[in-house]
Amino acid sequence: MKKVTNFAKTFILGSLVLGFAACTNNDDDDPIVITPPTPSTINGSITSNTTWTADKQYILSGFVYVEDGATLTIEPGTIIKGEKATKGSLIVKRGGKINATGTVSNPIVFTSNQPAGQRAAGDWGGLVLLGKAPVNKTPAVIEGENITEFGGTDAADNSGTLKYVRIEFAGIAFETDREINGLTFGGVGSGTTVDYVQVSYSGDDSFEWFGGTVNAKHLISYRGLDDDFDTDNGYSGKVQYGLVIRDPAVADQAGDSNAFESDNDSGGSEALPKTAAGFANITATIAPGTLDSKYNAAMRLRRSSELKIYNSIFSGPYKVGVLVQNASVDNYKNGKLVLQGIAMQGATKMFDGVDENIFNTAANKNKVYTSVADLMLDTNFNSITARPVGTPKTGSPLLTGGVTLPAGFEPAPYIGAFNTTDWTATWANFDPQNADYDTAK
Repeated sequence: MKKVTNFAKTFILGSLVLGFAACTNNDDDDPIVITPPTPSTINGSITSNTTWTADKQYILSGFVYVEDGATLTIEPGTIIKGEKATKGSLIVKRGGKINATGTVSNPIVFTSNQPAGQRAAGDWGGLVLLGKAPVNKTPAVIEGENITEFGGTDAADNSGTLKYVRIEFAGIAFETDREINGLTFGGVGSGTTVDYVQVSYSGDDSFEWFGGTVNAKHLISYRGLDDDFDTDNGYSGKVQYGLVIRDPAVADQAGDSNAFESDNDSGGSEALPKTAAGFANITATIAPGTLDSKYNAAMRLRRSSELKIYNSIFSGPYKVGVLVQNASVDNYKNGKLVLQGIAMQGATKMFDGVDENIFNTAANKNKVYTSVADLMLDTNFNSITARPVGTPKTGSPLLTGGVTLPAGFEPAPYIGAFNTTDWTATWANFDPQNADYDTAK
């Protein structure tokens, strides 16, 4: 009896093992089915605290508003798409907040609703933040939407957080000269956090500030249509560490395109507060190729702007390197418009409206370089066909020689966006056209 029992046990155990193995082999042969997350279409107004989660996708249909008193929280890794047919846009009103805090490995992405390979600049509206900080016009109504007002008297106003966020294929003209940019700030206050934000393939400006006091760090403007950094209506914040890479074949055919464009206001008045923002550690480049005739200047500073730019590189075949116009010419001569620690290379005409005697003083530490090789940058520093590498080579003159930055900036006496660390690693994407945003997480 004992022998029979052991045999039975052995037979049963063997059968189970064989059955398990057979099941395992069959599973290996079956295809793995990945179901994309079901998108939720969002329209109208968000009137209470709301969270968007990474296990879902969200489609912006038309103008979507975060209303006064409401906070929209977006989890790391969440994908938000703008609907092309309705020019989907997200507008955070005065008193509303957005808390979009991604991570270096799970950035938050705002992108086109078109399939990979069919995306284009201007597929959707863009992201607009409005706040209660001072601006120099009344009433101040945001461009493109042309209804909602912004600005106020609270310089420290807080519109929330944007951190590790990508914005792709946005920026669209709703009317002539009435566009929504990739990322628009209207009267946004210094209580707002903006850090590690990439705007790619914008159909208008990549970043535009209308007044306000918001500060920002680690910004990327990649292959935009119009201006990369546009400042107006009394913007007075500080921006540090910025990368601009232009496609030479792309420019705004209705006007002209510049890495920097700055006005006090559209009429060039002396209205207060003045546009007197500070930018430091910017690298602005153009990829190899024939330059579109509508691409203009590295810096177009005009209409009584008092912009200040420090420790920055401008390398590329610009028509003009530094173009200063209107009352901004006197602002430059009087020290209200400041250019210090500037490395210039490649412009057909280096200066227009600029007193070169001021530009070239020893205290300003500005220098014009004859060739790209003199800058000692990586071969792919301005590539749009491979991932760009912006960090200078050992021994590059850019690693030293910058000016001491004013209060409010981090100490960074090197010239350009990078020292020895590439802060674009992992979170930034330089090929969003082919990104797969439909695979389930």
